[in-house]
Amino acid sequence: MTKYKLEYIWLDGYKPVPNLRGKTQLKEYAEFPTLEQLPLWGFDGSSTQQAEGHNSDCVLKPVAIFPDGARKNGALVMCEVLNPDGTPHASNGRATIVDDPGAWFGFEQEYFLYKDGRPLGFPTNGYPAPQGPYYTGVGFKNVGDVAREIVEEHLDLCLYAGINHEGINAEVAKGQWEFQIFGKGSARAADEMWIARYILLRLTEKYGVDIEWHCKPLGDTDWNGSGMHANFSTAYLREVGGKEYFLALMAAFEKNRADHIAVYGPDNHLRLTGKHETASIDEFSWGIANRGASIRVPHSFANNNYKGYLEDRRPNSAGDPYQIASQILKTIAEVPTAAAAVAAAE
Repeated sequence: MTKYKLEYIWLDGYKPVPNLRGKTQLKEYAEFPTLEQLPLWGFDGSSTQQAEGHNSDCVLKPVAIFPDGARKNGALVMCEVLNPDGTPHASNGRATIVDDPGAWFGFEQEYFLYKDGRPLGFPTNGYPAPQGPYYTGVGFKNVGDVAREIVEEHLDLCLYAGINHEGINAEVAKGQWEFQIFGKGSARAADEMWIARYILLRLTEKYGVDIEWHCKPLGDTDWNGSGMHANFSTAYLREVGGKEYFLALMAAFEKNRADHIAVYGPDNHLRLTGKHETASIDEFSWGIANRGASIRVPHSFANNNYKGYLEDRRPNSAGDPYQIASQILKTIAEVPTAAAAVAAAE
């Protein structure tokens, strides 16, 4: 038997952006444990904005487990928060999301590496040279001496955990980076994104560096903000599609614009201004290969009889991937497919 270090990870009750929390439980197993073997575990909700002090017990329910490459015999356990009676806690957004294993999501998580209150590479006063050479840049003057070490180590830890990373790159602003994660089903894709965020936050502790998730940390300047673009498809969109269905889908996204913006991350009005490769927060638009649209339509999608995936560019870097994916699926569900239309007519 081996004692495993089980890091139970959950989202607290802070608003508008929950914080990741974690605590370690030690349990003996003959081999790496399965999800079904993991017990429920209590915690003090009064210290996480999830309960009052006079009735502070909350419960952690494991929903996904990943190997932890940073610890010997370690595991990262994503959890939902429950009330003592077993019902989902008010802060538990995962329990009520719309899910579909046939829906595929690719999240592009942008973020800034921060030290001493400013992005890595920024001088004590003022700004570095204007953005331009930093995107996918190489060399000390573009990425510095520690950023790449961090993102490469983060990549390796995520791959060890079995997280389906699709890529990494330096982004448009200095000190800004991105990683991409692909998952099948909204719950699985979002679980992996939250665990990848946790791994990054924990990793940068030893470097004395913070992660800035805010979508526009440099304010109203000529520096890009950070998004978490959501690439998405369903089985119908990949296999059938068609221009008529696509146009109906875009009409549904336009009708539900406010519902999407409501869950696409706080302070998005600072980022979605129509500048710096964004659409206006007050309008909905789509365009083929247009990075200034709400939804970018890849050439491959249009050239394949409107089949494949689409990219919603509005979600921001601090958004909750559970809620983002769920809202996308809610809107898609409003649009009848050809098969559904035939069935309704019979």
